[in-house]
Amino acid sequence: MEFMPYLIGFVFIFNIGLGMSIIFLERKDATSTWAWLMVLLFVPIAGFFLYLIFGKPISNRHIFTWDTKSRLGVKKAVNEQLQAIEEDRFYYKHEELATYHDLYYLHLRHNDAIFTQDNKVDIFTDGNDKFHALINDLQQAKDHIHLLYYIIRHDELGQRIANVLMQKAQEGVEVRVLYDDMGSRMLRPKFLRDLRKAGVKVEAFFPPKIPKINFKINYRNHRKLVIIDGQVGYIGGFNIGDEYLGKSKKFGYWRDTHLRVEGDAVRNMQTRFILDWNQASRNHIVYEKRYYDAKPSGDIGIQIVSSGPDSDWEQIKNGYIKMILSAKEYIYIQTPYYIPDESLRDALRIAALSGVDVKIMIPNKPDHPFVYWATLSYVGDLLSTGAEAYIYQKGFMHAKTIVVDGKIASVGTANIDVRSFRLNFEVNAFLYDIGIAQQLVRAFENDISHSTQMTQKLYDKRSLGIRFKESISRLLSPVL
Repeated sequence: MEFMPYLIGFVFIFNIGLGMSIIFLERKDATSTWAWLMVLLFVPIAGFFLYLIFGKPISNRHIFTWDTKSRLGVKKAVNEQLQAIEEDRFYYKHEELATYHDLYYLHLRHNDAIFTQDNKVDIFTDGNDKFHALINDLQQAKDHIHLLYYIIRHDELGQRIANVLMQKAQEGVEVRVLYDDMGSRMLRPKFLRDLRKAGVKVEAFFPPKIPKINFKINYRNHRKLVIIDGQVGYIGGFNIGDEYLGKSKKFGYWRDTHLRVEGDAVRNMQTRFILDWNQASRNHIVYEKRYYDAKPSGDIGIQIVSSGPDSDWEQIKNGYIKMILSAKEYIYIQTPYYIPDESLRDALRIAALSGVDVKIMIPNKPDHPFVYWATLSYVGDLLSTGAEAYIYQKGFMHAKTIVVDGKIASVGTANIDVRSFRLNFEVNAFLYDIGIAQQLVRAFENDISHSTQMTQKLYDKRSLGIRFKESISRLLSPVL
């Protein structure tokens, strides 16, 4: 045991060195920095490995090679819209929504999110309905299918979709599938081989150098996008797997929100897919008019907004805050995880204290325990401001939806947590349409009938064990 003092000294010096790196070199935000320092202090050896898995920042060489937007014609269109808004000559199909021009402008300026006003949108809140429509659209494809999901499972639903993709590829349709290597880590090699053998082009996002050994927990592509013939697009919260049809014994019914879009917004979804594909694949997609063949289909306003660690701006979070600050009557939120940073937490607290009716709905069961207990802690903060909280009881609540005043809404992949805002690659549709917003309000109100309300009185009665779990989880929330 003579070497123990030297080992302790080495660990102490090593921890100091890593702590200095976190503070001075990586320049994380203060909350995250303190959380990692606490981890290193209390679990010095294991903390180092946890940091490598969860905390190590993405390398710049992975980030700043993605911008092919100029070649896709995005920059020109963005500059034209920015100038029109600045000169007060931008045309709004619905004048009552012109008051949200500052939200349009925010996404245009900091995310190149072109504002389109000629879209048709169908809302799905049930997985069976969503995948029935998706499979039908896939079967109608004539030119190309671009499909991106965080999770693809090799189960009954996954095989059904794979069969359609393979059939279309054999018919001469250009089919591309992009999946996240961590989210879809359980995919069998045979599943991928069969797709490729049939002519489907398949790529993984941020795969490991050693197959099946992936320690990159952060910086995952959490987006879900499908673009068919450049005319139809899907965006929202459902992944591909039987549990999203409500077949999981653990989760039961799966409540999510997904959109089917026709119109010019599909072009912006296509651009997002092309950027992600070109990062993952050596076989880049170049601009071709057939990829951008969307036809005007309605009068719904949409911006497709993406965010991720490749940007200095947390675009989707900023959009959420801007929506919250614009609220005059009510804010309805559905999210599986509620771990807001200080800016978003303050925005919601101020809205509630100002008399805005703030309602939030979360699941009744955890799929990630620490995240769940941290969520309950932050929901407790909201209750003290007069906000209402609902616990969904019918199954698992996975929707990522915000509706403000029945006029504007956001539906997509971003949860209300640090991981979605800073660590993962996400994409949301910001919707400017009273009809669509009212549909989402009705869906929320219907979900209330399947929920129980968490009142301040009930929250105060929680057990000592739950309070302890909340406290520990909240302490770790910046790194969850």
